[in-house]
Amino acid sequence: ETIQAQAIKCRFCDEFLNSGRARALEASSELNTQPSEAEETNDNVLFEGRPSLWAMAGAVVKGLFFLVVAGLLIKLPLEHLLGLELTDNQALVFGQYRVIAGLGLAIVVVLFLVIKMVRLKMIYYEVTAERIEWSRGIFDRRVDNLDMFRVIDLKLRRSLFDCIVGVGTVGLITTDKTDPEFVFEKIRDSRRLYDIIKKASLEADKQSGVIHVE
Repeated sequence: ETIQAQAIKCRFCDEFLNSGRARALEASSELNTQPSEAEETNDNVLFEGRPSLWAMAGAVVKGLFFLVVAGLLIKLPLEHLLGLELTDNQALVFGQYRVIAGLGLAIVVVLFLVIKMVRLKMIYYEVTAERIEWSRGIFDRRVDNLDMFRVIDLKLRRSLFDCIVGVGTVGLITTDKTDPEFVFEKIRDSRRLYDIIKKASLEADKQSGVIHVE
């Protein structure tokens, strides 16, 4: 009987640990334990998010006002309320145009709000230690970025309504010629975003040797 040199068996599967099969299993296990590039990339992302729908609060209030006006145009017989002296045919035509105007106004308001909502939710922010990247657009998608060392100052603004609904606006003043003032509009976790950018910009200044002179 030939005994393999340095033969060590596993006490569970009775397999030689220095066999080809064992080495293949060991290599496969090492590959599975190594982090993927996607995981490493996600670890570098400090913050990501989109503007909250609460950014549309003002537009929604205005839209509701015009919808009420549209409803009044459709329901109320203005030709009688205004005391217009019209024949039956003229009153009928006036009423038809009144209803069409009300429906048209309502459709325009709804389309405006839907398009504004879609455009708002198509904005995406991603913050890393080196840069800020954001994308926007529905059919014409655009992606821009801002180096972190270009951030000179930042501000956090939160109204009483913002505090109630849990959103805030973070504004940046930068040395970038394309975007000298950049705003994260009505975003959640705004305080955390403020702290992240403040710390990352200071670290980027140290690494790049940048000194901002006011």
